Amino acid sequence: MRQNNKYTTKQIGLSVKDVDTSQRRVKIALSAFDNIDSDGDIIRRGAFSKSIQERGADSESNRKIQFLRHHDWEHQIGKFLSLEETHDHLIAVAQLGKSTKGTDAFLDYQDGIITEHSIGFNYLEDKMSPVSHEGIEAWEIKEVILWEGSAVTFGANSLTPVLDVSKGNKEEIIKKLNAKMDGLVSALKNGKGTDERLFDIEMGLRVIKQQYNSLIDAKPFVKDAQIDQSKTEAEARETAQKNFYLKLL
Repeated sequence: MRQNNKYTTKQIGLSVKDVDTSQRRVKIALSAFDNIDSDGDIIRRGAFSKSIQERGADSESNRKIQFLRHHDWEHQIGKFLSLEETHDHLIAVAQLGKSTKGTDAFLDYQDGIITEHSIGFNYLEDKMSPVSHEGIEAWEIKEVILWEGSAVTFGANSLTPVLDVSKGNKEEIIKKLNAKMDGLVSALKNGKGTDERLFDIEMGLRVIKQQYNSLIDAKPFVKDAQIDQSKTEAEARETAQKNFYLKLL
């Protein structure tokens, strides 16, 4: 069910296009067009055009589309300099802030820790319809209200990502895990950033450990599993990352 009054997030497993270390800027893909995503949606080119016009980087709105971390409206890491719909993707160029959170995110981009992005939006009931695409039933999305784009580390939840081994190719999954681990190891060697960032790196390694265990056991990763030996710390972090989306409601 698609609810037009419900704030929704959508994970986009696309690579970072470019990192400009001299200007602290990143070029990223926030959404893809014309393919069926994991939610059964086909987002069409033009779906974000009204939001960009009304609240994009060049608009005069005081409620511009925001650049966040983990969809947390208290965790702004920079600002979008441009948002553009190309033939295949919604492409953003963003300036990382000089705050502690912005600097930590900038380091994470350099070390390859941030590799995925997600959008926060509302569906519009009169702008979507059921369709059949190559024999698969899906929803065609012609327009949404885009509120923000977020840098995410390990899927929608950085502490308890979902790894469904039964639906994935083990070799491809291992390659992705190795790439993430290489970035985390590189970040540890550099030793830069705040204690909060180093904690995130530690938690990231614990996540990868659990994902490898899931591969060995050949069982789906339990979505609500707790990171081993870190329940108290994880709960503290979740409490600190409160009030998701509420500022929009």
